[in-house]
Amino acid sequence: MAAPVPVIAIDGPSGVGKGTVARALARKLGWHFLDSGALYRILALAARNAGVPLEDAGRVAALAPKLKIRFDQAPDGAERILLDGADIAGEVRAETTGSLASTIAVHPPVRAALLQRQRDFREPPGLVADGRDMGTVVFPDAPLKIFLDASAEERARRRMLQLREAGRGATLAPLLADIRARDERDRNRSTAPLRPADDAVVIDTTTLLPAAVLARVEELLHARNLV
Repeated sequence: MAAPVPVIAIDGPSGVGKGTVARALARKLGWHFLDSGALYRILALAARNAGVPLEDAGRVAALAPKLKIRFDQAPDGAERILLDGADIAGEVRAETTGSLASTIAVHPPVRAALLQRQRDFREPPGLVADGRDMGTVVFPDAPLKIFLDASAEERARRRMLQLREAGRGATLAPLLADIRARDERDRNRSTAPLRPADDAVVIDTTTLLPAAVLARVEELLHARNLV
């Protein structure tokens, strides 16, 4: 049998820099990229727009197979997330959408509905998967699993600066409260709680720039002969 397509699983809570690192790594390696969190955000938006209560796990899950999703880039390099042909990247990345996604992610039927869609991203030459349960549930056989973490205060500060740079007003206190509430839901849900895989390498990014985290991940890749 042919060896499975290699996967680098990068997990962690919101605001640790996993998306930045995972995108940069996928681009550098020429591998495919999966932003699993975006799938949950897209499904949450689709449910809200369809008038489906987020607590109705069955109806939310039923929407998943119908979503026509494509990840793309604009000519200027900006992220594009297309749902039924419409670019909804701004909505997907909104702070409120993150809370919606965390709400539906606690439901086992929703996670089951999105599981195969995530695994379908595993194509040659390799995949860099960013999420919360990539190493524990979606790709448990990944040859390299990374878990990024950082203090809630630092993650809230980063998000505040990001929003301000985008011209959107933001203050620290509500962002910190939202991050703590989201962490509580993610770490204590009954299905696929947020935690490092047993064989994951944990990296605290509280005092690290993305370039330093990327360099550390590349060291691990070379040490395991994955590149």
